[in-house]
Amino acid sequence: MPDGNSVLSSGTAQSNIVAAPGTVGPVRHDRPNLQCFVTDAESEAALQAGLADLVPEAPDLRRGGIRAAHATMQKSPTPRILVVDVSGEDQPLKALGDLAAIVEPDVCVLVIGEQDSTDFYREVTRGLGASDYLAKPLTRDKVARHFGSFVLGRAPSSEAVMGGRVLTVTGVRGGVGASTIAANLAWYLGSILRHHTVLLDPDLYRGTAAFLFNLQAGAGLRTALEFPERIDALLAERAAVPASDRLHVLAGEERLNVPLAYASGAAERLVDSLRRRYNFVIADVPFVPVALHRDLLDLAHQRVLVLEPTLADMRDTLRLLALPAGPRQTQSSVLVLNRLGISGGLSRRQIEDGLKMKIDIAIPDLPRQLRQAANLGEPAIATSSVFRRAMTELAQQVAALALLEPVGGEPAAAKGRGRGWFGSRRPAGRKAA
Repeated sequence: MPDGNSVLSSGTAQSNIVAAPGTVGPVRHDRPNLQCFVTDAESEAALQAGLADLVPEAPDLRRGGIRAAHATMQKSPTPRILVVDVSGEDQPLKALGDLAAIVEPDVCVLVIGEQDSTDFYREVTRGLGASDYLAKPLTRDKVARHFGSFVLGRAPSSEAVMGGRVLTVTGVRGGVGASTIAANLAWYLGSILRHHTVLLDPDLYRGTAAFLFNLQAGAGLRTALEFPERIDALLAERAAVPASDRLHVLAGEERLNVPLAYASGAAERLVDSLRRRYNFVIADVPFVPVALHRDLLDLAHQRVLVLEPTLADMRDTLRLLALPAGPRQTQSSVLVLNRLGISGGLSRRQIEDGLKMKIDIAIPDLPRQLRQAANLGEPAIATSSVFRRAMTELAQQVAALALLEPVGGEPAAAKGRGRGWFGSRRPAGRKAA
């Protein structure tokens, strides 16, 4: 849970970011500054008194502890600073891990509770990445002394970027359905499982990602890639378009006769900025041998390759699998066999024999459902249960969280613990080749 960094946010296309020097997190008009969730009157009074002189407005204090915080964060913007009370929880570390899955990655979390031990403090701060932990009973002086620096934005910053997980979705050939899969995976993670998610479309000329959600592509992505020093303000004001409250689309639709002057290193700066704002960055990266696309493939935590059951796709899959892994990649690429059963196509067994490896996800040919969803500008998982099951399985493969299909279509919190609140988590699966 990083603190002290000026971070990127794209909550809406008109978000206003003012990165004050030395602050913890961004100042954003749609984002509360401070919220506290406590379980008892004594702690509430101590927080009220200890924070009164540190914030210009009265602190937003609520009863209910971490469970109330979890319920609120599922449907509301994450505050810059979040104080949560884990008192009375049988499994406080698990409760904090569940909360981490639904808040924005750059939030500064301050924890209070009943346990007064060094081991518990280390688990909460070093293990889970919370900024600080105070044991009860709280006093006005104790709150001001230990939480005051974070509230005032003077906490030491972390050089490491602890943020969201980056996934690339690449069709081994054009027209295999990779963009549809990337869009629906992003929708599943953002709108159904309620993780803060951004869908990045680096093909600035087609605007496919925006088209699939019936959105107008933003005008700033091209400038961000040509002038990376302008990324923060540019993306906040012009480029990010909301598809839902927890899913944003970053795409362009430039004139076909305007070349892109890609600045070296712009992709890395863009991705690092997005990771501070989102739990998941889903990049729909067609494999065109240009610097931008290759850089994005190298920056991913995991690659997803989409192929159809043809001999040509099998050949190109082997070529893409031979690409060197990026520095963040500890797992091999996930293989998605799309349009299985298409007329004249090979069988799954023939594809696996030819590749000499197993297919991870197989999606049957669904031409009517997917075409209708694209024409209506809505996610295919909303109308096709078969496609939704495939996206659920894909999310479980790549998200590095124990994501479960919500019962009755309701959002479910992701389970499991990683190496930090928002650090890259390792999924179970095949080892990198």
